[in-house]
Amino acid sequence: MRALVFLVPGFEEIEATTIIDVLRRCDIDVTVAGQSDLLVEGGHGMKIAADQLIMEVDVSDFDAVICPGGGLGTENLRKNQRVLDIVKSAFESNKLVAAICAAPAVLSDAGLLKGKRCTIYPGMESELEKGEGIPIEDIVVVDGNIITSRGPATALRFALQIAEKLMGKQVAEEAGNRMLVPIAIK
Repeated sequence: MRALVFLVPGFEEIEATTIIDVLRRCDIDVTVAGQSDLLVEGGHGMKIAADQLIMEVDVSDFDAVICPGGGLGTENLRKNQRVLDIVKSAFESNKLVAAICAAPAVLSDAGLLKGKRCTIYPGMESELEKGEGIPIEDIVVVDGNIITSRGPATALRFALQIAEKLMGKQVAEEAGNRMLVPIAIK
């Protein structure tokens, strides 16, 4: 399985690094795509190297497309037409599309949430409603091929849910057990 993770200036570091790390622990081939540079600075000053640029991405190469959040990161994703086109193409091809924190607004902008149960960072529910999504307060919400989550503290559960959807429950549980998830998150 192959997953694409967008990395744009202002991304939320906990979310991006947790997603990338957990998926790789589950033997998912993760490609990190930067907006205009291969070295991308997050919202709290951490710099992470991307593997390629978003403009070089071929969505057909991936089984999942994932949007980390962050205030500025989400705004940069929303302003990038190529990102919107990629998530829409992935969704229409029945690939997994996932977003966390403020980034479910990107899925709303791309027209993917109509009639879908979804979640977002608290206080941003109107962004889901703009796209006719159905806001739910759960920390991770799965509706068909869309997974959404609420923010930095939910990143581990979000990443494990993506891994479960791509690799199966046993792989995700084994990875979670190795990371001590059962004793750390109750």
